[in-house]
Amino acid sequence: MKAKRNTAAKILLIAFFLYLFLVSIGLMGKAFKGFGAGFAENLIRTTSNPFIGLFIGILATSIIQSSSTTTSIVVGMVGSGVLTVGNAVPIVMGANIGTTVTNTLVSLGHFTRRDEFRRAVSAATVHDFFNLICVAIMFPLELATGVLQKIATCMSSAFADFGGIKFTSPIKIVTQPAIDFVKHFLIDFSGLPNNVAYILMLVLSIMILFFCLFFIVKLMKALVVKKVEAVLDEVLRKNALIGIVGGMVFTAIIQSSSVTTSLLVPLVASGVITLDVAFPITIGANIGTTGTAILASFASAAATGNVSAIVIAFVHFLFNLTGAIFIYPIKIFRRIPISLAQSLGDLASRKRGYAIVYVLGLFFVVPTLLIIISKYLK
Repeated sequence: MKAKRNTAAKILLIAFFLYLFLVSIGLMGKAFKGFGAGFAENLIRTTSNPFIGLFIGILATSIIQSSSTTTSIVVGMVGSGVLTVGNAVPIVMGANIGTTVTNTLVSLGHFTRRDEFRRAVSAATVHDFFNLICVAIMFPLELATGVLQKIATCMSSAFADFGGIKFTSPIKIVTQPAIDFVKHFLIDFSGLPNNVAYILMLVLSIMILFFCLFFIVKLMKALVVKKVEAVLDEVLRKNALIGIVGGMVFTAIIQSSSVTTSLLVPLVASGVITLDVAFPITIGANIGTTGTAILASFASAAATGNVSAIVIAFVHFLFNLTGAIFIYPIKIFRRIPISLAQSLGDLASRKRGYAIVYVLGLFFVVPTLLIIISKYLK
């Protein structure tokens, strides 16, 4: 009975934090709209170079260690009209690379045990290399053709035809009172200049978003983590497709691909599962993590009436789905990220400092330098 009460309490808390999460997205849209055209132009100018956008996505997500947060912020910006879909696409692609930093950091926990460390680094970086390959293929293709944006736009139109925007109206109904309360308090009652009030609104919305995502993930882990081993055991006895679906569903539930992939690292490191078995689950996690951005896009579209938020969320989904469809089923393509990850694992086990250099270089130093260089050459 006590266990059931605890479970029920956790479910209620998840619902509460999910509500606050939706409120934070709505507040973000209000804040960006409030800044006016001048701020919008400056922000768009900052990210108008697609390469800068890509590096910003990598660096920002590496720092906050959550692609869900980055893409949710991007969705809010697109929904409010501050950022165009075309400028947002590279940021979303960069976020996919940056999010892999968490499981790579987890692999460093096996630093003192050579064989475990080799397998752990391989398990963590197969996600890195898969996303890097996807970006290497899709980034220039998207720049040349805009294929993801075009397909996502068609999907959003079909979604609207089926009542997509109307479907979000319950979200607007339940979140609008809280959004209006905060807005009126900061704008009408605080006596602060409008720009200051909107800045505070933006800061508050981001703080709430961080806070909610942290506790949603934590509570979901508390609810399901005890069952993870049994679920993985069931999934891993089946074929790769079930591994992909299992990774996707599990990640959609806990709303964090980092958690899913980080759980795989010690399993591979200890030899419980192989890298080949863990890889499809990682790919599934990539798809499952897009659920947060899609949810955020519904809230943003409901608050602003701008379907562009849904377009960028679908771009994120299509980008990850494309990698799963066109890379994993073809054996020669599938072996590339696995072979690269195994090679890095072998190198790190012989010279372990390389693992630290790899993490700092890929996720922090290189993106920062490239952002600075790109802006300098602008």
